[in-house]
Amino acid sequence: MSPSDTDFAALADAAMREGDRRLAAGETAEISDESVRQLLTTATRLYARKTDEEARSFSPLADGSILTATDVAVTVTALLQAADLNLFDLAMWAGRAQPAGEGNDGNG
Repeated sequence: MSPSDTDFAALADAAMREGDRRLAAGETAEISDESVRQLLTTATRLYARKTDEEARSFSPLADGSILTATDVAVTVTALLQAADLNLFDLAMWAGRAQPAGEGNDGNG
């Protein structure tokens, strides 16, 4: 890892550990909506760039992490609304051609 990647990885790890700690302690009300928006916006852009423009395929979840169906449905619904998309648009996008040899096997 380059120094800048090491720094970024440390920031991401710290944000995840603190977020998980606050979730477990029931302290999410103390986290500002703006902080959540910033993290989700950047994470979404980074994931899209790496998977689409860099033609990479890897799981969007951290190793060992689990999202509930509710976690996914609430977040996806909000993202679809924010981007002014509907489920038909999403289905069309998901069906687009992928680069040869690319699959969503979860490996990076």
